[in-house]
Amino acid sequence: MKLLENKIALITGASRGIGKSTALMMAQHGADIIFTDLKDNEDSASLYKELTSLGVRAAFYATNASDYNAAQELAQTVQKEFGRLDILVNNAGITRDGLLLRMSPEDWDMVINVNLRSVYNYSKAFAPIMMKQRSGSIINLSSIVGINGNAGQCNYSASKAGIIGLSRSVAKEFGSRGIRCNAIAPGFIETPMTQQLTAETREEWMKQIPLRRGGTPEDIAKLCVFLGSDLSTYITGQVIRCDGGLSL
Repeated sequence: MKLLENKIALITGASRGIGKSTALMMAQHGADIIFTDLKDNEDSASLYKELTSLGVRAAFYATNASDYNAAQELAQTVQKEFGRLDILVNNAGITRDGLLLRMSPEDWDMVINVNLRSVYNYSKAFAPIMMKQRSGSIINLSSIVGINGNAGQCNYSASKAGIIGLSRSVAKEFGSRGIRCNAIAPGFIETPMTQQLTAETREEWMKQIPLRRGGTPEDIAKLCVFLGSDLSTYITGQVIRCDGGLSL
């Protein structure tokens, strides 16, 4: 059963990790895929080939998700080339970890701009398209640290907490137009970002997870498919934790 047949999805920051898995899984469920990342490189080219091999229409745009004007321009392009947008997955994100007293203003601003401002940029740019359709699903990638906080990640935690507040507000503003907005709060997910952690840190994380394993990008992608599909038409304004029980 293809849950996203005849739907068009846009995923930001999708060349690797959770974004890539989400793009591929949505394509497997029949969605045409638009994906973005900062640069056109081997990762984006490889994903484009994988998507088209699945028999769906695919398009890649190299763009900075934290750039407001670029988001507006992309929305105009998508409207012209595709005519609609059914699913928006705000996935673009970075880390610049460090204790607050050592954190530079540049590292604070960069994480807030990429992680939080990008959600504002894309939600504002593409909401008018969804409003005309009177339908759409916006899925924002937050984090468990946006709920609980984490030492050494004040900027990242703040950006992900901001996404939660933004998601709930968007759900209230656009619900009457048939647009749903939900946030996903992943726990410890096996991505290139978490692979940079030390073995000791990873072991400590695993001890705290009831399922005793890190999540996979596919675990998050499955949830994105659900929230983008008609199986979730009465779910909005929610923050869904996908963390193996870490937050229990």
